[in-house]
Amino acid sequence: MFVVCGEALMDVFASGDTPAGMTLDARVGGSPFNVAVGLARLAQPVAFFAAVSRGFLGERLMRALQAEQVNTSAVQRSDAPTTLGLVGLDAQRVPSYSFYGAGCADRQLTADALGSLPQGVRAIHLGSFATVVEPIASTLRALVEREHERTLIAYDPNIRMNVEPDLARWHQQLAWMLPRTHLLKISEEDLGLLEPGTRPDDFAASALGHGVKLVVVTHGAEGALAWTRQAHVRVPTTRVEVIDTVGAGDTFQAALLTWLAEHDALSASALEALSGARLEQALGFAARAAAITCSRRGADMPRRSELD
Repeated sequence: MFVVCGEALMDVFASGDTPAGMTLDARVGGSPFNVAVGLARLAQPVAFFAAVSRGFLGERLMRALQAEQVNTSAVQRSDAPTTLGLVGLDAQRVPSYSFYGAGCADRQLTADALGSLPQGVRAIHLGSFATVVEPIASTLRALVEREHERTLIAYDPNIRMNVEPDLARWHQQLAWMLPRTHLLKISEEDLGLLEPGTRPDDFAASALGHGVKLVVVTHGAEGALAWTRQAHVRVPTTRVEVIDTVGAGDTFQAALLTWLAEHDALSASALEALSGARLEQALGFAARAAAITCSRRGADMPRRSELD
């Protein structure tokens, strides 16, 4: 089973003007929430480790998780409200976000929830702003510290400067995670924020030197690159008519983890042993999944049958 850790929120899109204002379209979301749903749609057993509001928006998030057959036994409920992420799209259909989340439920995951995690966990994924806001950040650090020597840890920084504007906080989190991470996926944009002027291959070499077994850098329309100590590959983006790119990176991560699970590669040693050809297959599978999401509005991840 996978465990995905982090925030669940409502993405709110402007869908048109009205005589007195505008219509808003609220959709379930949050990067870790999307990864959990993406894994479930790709036929992987997955649990969500998070805090979710008891309010009506939190109830909608819970219904969505349950409808997708995501295990919610490790979800901690909170009386705090649900975070809202206002999503705007630029001319290239690339999203920008404004978050309203101070004091909200997704930040309230506490260490006593660690005892609720299910048995048989093969891999843990975490990332996004849940790793840098408290108290959830400390809870997730305690989980990683406890598990990284026996369970595969996957990490995607997924930086949100409008949640935590102190770039040093994100950089400190990356530095702490590197020796405890087996699979690191990072976007070119996030790499530019964390390591300005650093070439992807130099960053990958540094991460591998810290103990990461597989480094993946996604480049949007330019495809993705991956490194292990033995191999380096690049795969192109699958071409589609882009509606928007909301959830594309989350879909890529869910699909990459799915490929690794389906090919018995969810361990540090198995990641290290991946050949260049196998890496190309893994990234190609993830790129095809991300392209399907880009062809739809919002984080509407594909199901396993769509990738056969």
